[in-house]
Amino acid sequence: MTHATETHPATGLPHWETTPDDLAGAIRETKAALRARIESSGRTVAEVFAAVEARVEARIGEIEADRARGEEVWPVLDYEAIENGTVTPEQKAKLKQRGCLVVRGHFPREQALAWDADIVDYVERNELFENYAGPGDDFFGSVGSKPEIYPVYWSQAQMQARQSDRMATVQSFLNSFWKDTGDDGTQWFDPDRDALYPDRIRRRPPGADSSGLGTHCDPGTLDLWMTSEYQKAFRHLFDGTAEQYDPWDAAHRTTGPQYPGSTMCSAFRTFQGWTALSDMDNDQGVLHTVPIPEVMAYLLLRPLLPDVPEDSMCGVRTNQVFPVTKRWHPALYRALSPIPDVRAGDSVWWHCDMIHSVAPVQDQKGWGNVMYIPAAPWCARNERYAAEVREAFATGSSPGDFPEEHYERAWTGRFTPDQLNETGRRGLGLD
Repeated sequence: MTHATETHPATGLPHWETTPDDLAGAIRETKAALRARIESSGRTVAEVFAAVEARVEARIGEIEADRARGEEVWPVLDYEAIENGTVTPEQKAKLKQRGCLVVRGHFPREQALAWDADIVDYVERNELFENYAGPGDDFFGSVGSKPEIYPVYWSQAQMQARQSDRMATVQSFLNSFWKDTGDDGTQWFDPDRDALYPDRIRRRPPGADSSGLGTHCDPGTLDLWMTSEYQKAFRHLFDGTAEQYDPWDAAHRTTGPQYPGSTMCSAFRTFQGWTALSDMDNDQGVLHTVPIPEVMAYLLLRPLLPDVPEDSMCGVRTNQVFPVTKRWHPALYRALSPIPDVRAGDSVWWHCDMIHSVAPVQDQKGWGNVMYIPAAPWCARNERYAAEVREAFATGSSPGDFPEEHYERAWTGRFTPDQLNETGRRGLGLD
């Protein structure tokens, strides 16, 4: 078996492995080349997009039908079913169709509430609020609370959850939905070993007003069209065979470069995710998704239609989040669906390509507390980032994907290297 470590030969399309100096010119060149590539298949861009649009419209119709019947749009599984291997084929099929999942009882409720209390003790003991300098990035700074997103990465609670057996069990289960090995034997990632990807905490108090987060997706920006590995990852969208596109195929997603940006993720994530540290009702400013994994086909082909300016990718730019807007993607908003009510200890997961947002809330009822932990299987990209994570962990620094705030460097009670178990060591590349 060949492990994926190097980029493959060029695609024949113009490509830029670092951010182009002339972005507008690069966009125009890329769009012309992609249109020519699609049309060389004997189909027009409009015909290929129409096929994708019909596929997405069918999914939207299924979601609307579920709602009309009063059924839950999001799949929900008990942790015990995952642990015991008793998830039914029908449940697996719905998860793959919708690309999202709530895991009930992923951790015992008492454990999650204890972690939440431990985080409070950790930040208060180390005087975060007395020293807080304001949001470190424009994206999460828009939510409006002070702070809602805690720039904290190395608490006992976060590290215990990241390296726990229960987390590894769910991550492996989710990774298994992906095609991790190519037909030629290339292994794109190891589904049973996750990189330990450190992310922040959200704690939103009762009575809070929050403007939420706009509808967007996170796998990249212009690099999705302009780098050779992503061009190969999305090859079926760009060569006229869009019906063959598989959003669960990891080929070429785990090796290539990314353009830098304030909201980029250096790791490959099969699923984004968070673990609830409080009970949350689904009308209290919670996560919404468009639960259609294949929606990336729609998003990547939409800019090639003639109503979009030649130097525009429907508003996608470097150094900003990938926007999904009613101007360019109005039909997708019909499928935007909130998570079910969750309780402390439940976890929430969504396919890395999926559109998502956080709804605004006024006078929130109850706490809205989560710690962000994704499924990020071991691969070439995640191994590279693990070296940065190890250094940040050792020094209590903010990891490389996040603003350079470094609040924890001198904090007491930080999780220490001697507390790592085997899973934690493997997740940091210390095995």
